[in-house]
Amino acid sequence: MICPYCEHRCELKEGSAGICGMYTLKSGDVCERFPDSWSSYFVGHIESLPFFHAYPGAKCLIFGTASCNASCRYCSNAYIARTDPASVDFLKMSPEKLIKKAKAAGCHAIVFGINEPTVSYQSFRRLAIMAEEAGLYVGCLTNGCMRPEIAHDIGEISDFVNISLKSMSPDFYQDFVGIDAAEAVQRNIRIIAGLSHVELTTPVIESVNESEIKPMAAFIRSVSPDIPWHVFRLLPEFRMKDEHPPDIGHVVALLDEVRPLVPYIYFANFAGSRWLDTCCPSCGETLMLRVSPGGCGGKLTRYLLDGKNCPSCGSEIPILGSHCSWEGGLL
Repeated sequence: MICPYCEHRCELKEGSAGICGMYTLKSGDVCERFPDSWSSYFVGHIESLPFFHAYPGAKCLIFGTASCNASCRYCSNAYIARTDPASVDFLKMSPEKLIKKAKAAGCHAIVFGINEPTVSYQSFRRLAIMAEEAGLYVGCLTNGCMRPEIAHDIGEISDFVNISLKSMSPDFYQDFVGIDAAEAVQRNIRIIAGLSHVELTTPVIESVNESEIKPMAAFIRSVSPDIPWHVFRLLPEFRMKDEHPPDIGHVVALLDEVRPLVPYIYFANFAGSRWLDTCCPSCGETLMLRVSPGGCGGKLTRYLLDGKNCPSCGSEIPILGSHCSWEGGLL
């Protein structure tokens, strides 16, 4: 039987694992090998994931499992995404218990944000449905390398989704991601953006994909100019750890050229970044201020919107939900 979740369409055989190592076939049914089993969970800001236009300031229970359906040469969390899932010391925890922990910590949302959710889709879907019933928002981070039916379902069960747009090129995906999924990712961005709040993330690799900034911006605009786009310099890891990170000024110059196409562009993953604030595209007023702790996201420090409108010119800013304040303790 063909695995129904990712773009690999790998064949599952009775009692054996597929490409990601997370599914098997039992009596003709595709089953998770490690259901309701989590590699880690913790509380964090929604901006750290990053989501800058969804429930600003929200406290999230961030969780994940292990493995991935891609094999990026530059994977930044290869320790969990590229490891044999059978070797992981998973924490078995029911959806009810994980939701209870999120509520006790005062979380506004739960987010699958450690590895690729499609490799544990049955558990994620079960948890997402129960979390929504419990009054929590649901989000996830994904590489977008999934079947269109799963993209449609993710759009329906998630309030917000961050999708990695790594390139527009099939050759790039084949060479650097290990899966021929360029067209599938673009297709899935359109599907999910039609059903849920979407933000996109792109790692820039020196002398490899910075030339694609313009075509990526044009593609994003064709989906919606309101999509927030998080760009970060690849800090080479895994099989590319000896490569040089891109020059900050060079990336800034490229992004300034396309900002008229996609006004909500953010550039992070270096301490002191000044490109994390949300400004009104109409009048330039600064509306949300953030600081960079050095990672790919940020932390909200001031929220100056009047509801969802610029207090200076009245333009509406595309924000999902409203500003959230932290309450309750940590886990």
